[in-house]
Amino acid sequence: MKSSRRKILTTHTGSLPRPADLVAVLNAKEVGESYDPAAFSDRVHRAIVDIVRRQADTGIDVIGDGEHSKVNWMAYARGRLAGLEEIDSPPRFRGATRDSLSFPETYEDARVMLAARSGAIVPKRTVRPRALVCSGPIRYVGQDEVRTDIENLKAALAGVEAEEAFITAISPSNLELYYENHYYPSAEEYLAALADAMREEYKAIVDAGFLLQIDDPRMATHYNRTPDASVEECRKFIALRVEAVNHALRGIPEERVRFHTCYSVNVAPRVHDFELRHFVDLMLRLRAGAYVIEAANPRHEHEWQVWQHVDLPAGKLLVPGVVSHCVHLVEHPELVAQRIERFASVVGRERVIAGTDCGFGTSGAGDEVHPEVAWAKLAALVEGARIASSRLWAA
Repeated sequence: MKSSRRKILTTHTGSLPRPADLVAVLNAKEVGESYDPAAFSDRVHRAIVDIVRRQADTGIDVIGDGEHSKVNWMAYARGRLAGLEEIDSPPRFRGATRDSLSFPETYEDARVMLAARSGAIVPKRTVRPRALVCSGPIRYVGQDEVRTDIENLKAALAGVEAEEAFITAISPSNLELYYENHYYPSAEEYLAALADAMREEYKAIVDAGFLLQIDDPRMATHYNRTPDASVEECRKFIALRVEAVNHALRGIPEERVRFHTCYSVNVAPRVHDFELRHFVDLMLRLRAGAYVIEAANPRHEHEWQVWQHVDLPAGKLLVPGVVSHCVHLVEHPELVAQRIERFASVVGRERVIAGTDCGFGTSGAGDEVHPEVAWAKLAALVEGARIASSRLWAA
């Protein structure tokens, strides 16, 4: 994994705005509508070619496929795992959170608005969310799909200037959240099975020459999702999930892995986000070469100071968000530069890569900034990194 040796490198967290017609075909496949597989594959391929070129044209250094083959960052995995069964019950992860209990009217208004927007993009019919549960041995069956992801990104990179490229993949702990265990005798055994399965995807990405980004919002969101749990109880919960991720990453070079945690899209009050100081030591136990974190939205911008008291391990990189996915204002490049320089002052300029707090176009359901705003933010990110670099590498 390249560090910022001559300038501050720029990247993002994976998900980028999807064209409306791409959203339509991804949703059609997801909800079981009839679709033309050849036309689907062609549309996804063209979308990835376009999104790679746009990233390069914008000036992003470390680029990805925009997750343009995936309906969203987590649901894509359901088709890549055997051992899951659909039941007539709503997904369990949609329970009350500390924030929704504190701001019930705000969250109800947001739920109604999101439902209206979501219904508008689902082809032909509105589908009642149904839960998937683990009802048998977990196996990875997504070899063809991850191979296609790899081939599409390789083809899109032809003739494109980029420092490096990455592909995202969901963590075992988030699969555990979305797909409740009805088969394994213990949480530990279920996590190990998920880790063993996802290791196939992780290894395929790294073996193909790409950086692997593990997406694990649950590390940061579990506290909010479990209103009765103490900080210490959440730390114990996270520690076990760190072991599961490390089990999945065994044998994979740390320097080829980025680990991302965040607080989800959730454009809402968010006064109960789990503070970085409560889990940063656990995050740093992960076998990764870089840590991709939220650092730009108003709830977390102050947390750059955590790194004044926490040592980033030797050889590791930090990828703080310096533009936010949940603030509709476009950050001024000078502010972006200041954010970068704060992190450079505490961990060193070579160990900072400028990123985004979370993905743009994560769900395609309208719970994020408009695509025009997303690209304006990415342009501000690039310009801010240029300004910071001119000062950090001044003669």
